[in-house]
Amino acid sequence: MSEIAIRPLSAADRGERGRFVDIGREFSRKVPHFVPQLRSEQMELLDPQRNPFFEHAEVQLFAAFRGEMPVGRISAHIDHLALAMPAEQGMGPGSGNFGYFDAADAAVARALLARAEDWLREQGMTRALGPVSLSIWEEPGLLTAGHDHAPTMMMGHHPPHYEGWIEAADYQVAKILLTYELDITQPFAPLIDRIITSGERNPRISVRKAGVDDYAGDVRIILAILNDAWSDNWGFIPFTDREIDYAARKLRPVINPELVRIAELEGEPVAFMLTLPDMNEVLSRIDGRLLPFGWWHMMRWLRRPRARTMRVPLMGVLKKHQNSRLASQLAFMMIEYIRQDAMANFGATRGEIGWILDDNQGMVAIADALNTRANREYRIYEKQL
Repeated sequence: MSEIAIRPLSAADRGERGRFVDIGREFSRKVPHFVPQLRSEQMELLDPQRNPFFEHAEVQLFAAFRGEMPVGRISAHIDHLALAMPAEQGMGPGSGNFGYFDAADAAVARALLARAEDWLREQGMTRALGPVSLSIWEEPGLLTAGHDHAPTMMMGHHPPHYEGWIEAADYQVAKILLTYELDITQPFAPLIDRIITSGERNPRISVRKAGVDDYAGDVRIILAILNDAWSDNWGFIPFTDREIDYAARKLRPVINPELVRIAELEGEPVAFMLTLPDMNEVLSRIDGRLLPFGWWHMMRWLRRPRARTMRVPLMGVLKKHQNSRLASQLAFMMIEYIRQDAMANFGATRGEIGWILDDNQGMVAIADALNTRANREYRIYEKQL
């Protein structure tokens, strides 16, 4: 077997960036239940001119070859906003990341991880944390449970053997992320109904659809709540203003007012819930390709989304109201209103909440009360350099 060569690729070079993306797409096609994503979207996320993540991060891409045959890839990157966070929140000084990890065999995996670690050391990092591809807000973690079904949109999907290869390189589990699924055709327990009814009778509380009259303004409200609500969570990195604008533009085609709620207390926005129809259902039908006819199916779906599954990627309550009865009451109210609209207007039968940190007691308690089950587990690993 020929030697493994690890070659750096530049994210700023369109051709090299395309090669990095295409190596990953070839690996992904071999993984059962994987859903091909749009290549144009993958290219944009790695484009320093388009993704504002690069404004506060340094990124190096690597590809592995045997001869001229590509046999793997990995990214190594440093997020300067993450370096500024307290170490007890998971990131902090000296913490770099690896991501976009794919390897043909254990030897390639060792070589790629070692090269990413070397690059991080060269930049003065003392700890490697990953996989995180690229931002903690994009695709964090390695899938370690739930390989038997397709992921929902914006969730990673990896073969089971990657877990052993990463752990063999002396990585330890730093954090576990979970997703929870539920049958939304079934009504909630009577206790939850009583909590919702109590909230509806409270004149101080109002829950409204978001994005009806002022899409940009509501996006800023949601992300302001998110930056506050999640600020003490493990791995939290605040959104910059440019990232807020970028997220608003990227999500606009798939955001429907019926599936997003903002809760207000005496007129002040204090909580939100964002739900997305699972675009992976249409991407699986077009094999992640817009040409020659995929664009027609995609545009038709975007005009009138129909999806069996709804994903709740983000929800939050302002910190000053967390750990209170009000927080869970608002959550149950928003979940119920969106559940009703998801079934009536989008044909949904299933919901998926997550990711959720496994030690986030408040969110885990809400998931348990809704009679959900954990259906996917992701692990983020760490290694001292």
